[in-house]
Amino acid sequence: KMTVLVMTGVTALARATASRMDSHGVTYPGLDIAEWLRSADLTHISNEVSFNPDCPLANPMSTSMQFCSRPEYIGLLEYIGVDIVELSGNHNNDYGRAAATYSLELYAQRGWLVYAGGANQEEARQPRTIEHNGNRFAFIGCNPVGPSTAWATDSEPGAALCDYDIVTGQIQRLRADGYLPIVTIQYNEYYIPYPSETQERDFRRMSDAGAVIVSGSQAHFPQSMEFYGSGFIHYGLGNLFFDQ
Repeated sequence: KMTVLVMTGVTALARATASRMDSHGVTYPGLDIAEWLRSADLTHISNEVSFNPDCPLANPMSTSMQFCSRPEYIGLLEYIGVDIVELSGNHNNDYGRAAATYSLELYAQRGWLVYAGGANQEEARQPRTIEHNGNRFAFIGCNPVGPSTAWATDSEPGAALCDYDIVTGQIQRLRADGYLPIVTIQYNEYYIPYPSETQERDFRRMSDAGAVIVSGSQAHFPQSMEFYGSGFIHYGLGNLFFDQ
């Protein structure tokens, strides 16, 4: 009856990380942890950079904040046994929305559950559900900080813009229907281990509504965690695959 779920932080297959993949092979960043990630029943990543057929070889010395990932890099995600892809990140539209659409097609081909982003805002905001061993999970994610070009529109792909009233309503309905809501937020970046007052307020609001896990997907600097009420909050997991 047990389900092992692994939640991870930032994945951005770009810059120095991508350069190392180009020189050492696409599975290189996962060599030491792949077995652990694959051993979970469900493995989550937050992939912040879209795949782009026109993406050049990475330059590890680049200071640009515009990122793309070469299509072959998806082999790393296959290698670690990804099941769930969060798309709340800031950079998935860096090279245009066509790359985001292309990436959605790659995820669909592999049967991966995708949430917190989609082909349009309505799709991006939809909770995604999955069942394992009788445990019914619902994943909800959003991005409150932008930039505006990262958010989905009525007709274009991108991340879900946070509307906490909508999210809390979704959590309450899902909990009433027997689901375990898991909420992930691409929040403001703080290079400190403890949450800000607003971060604590917003994350606890999700927990108060009935989320069993609330997790910050934004953090490059790992933040603290707490058991709050009947839920678990991690304010920022830190990087999984990224060079920052």
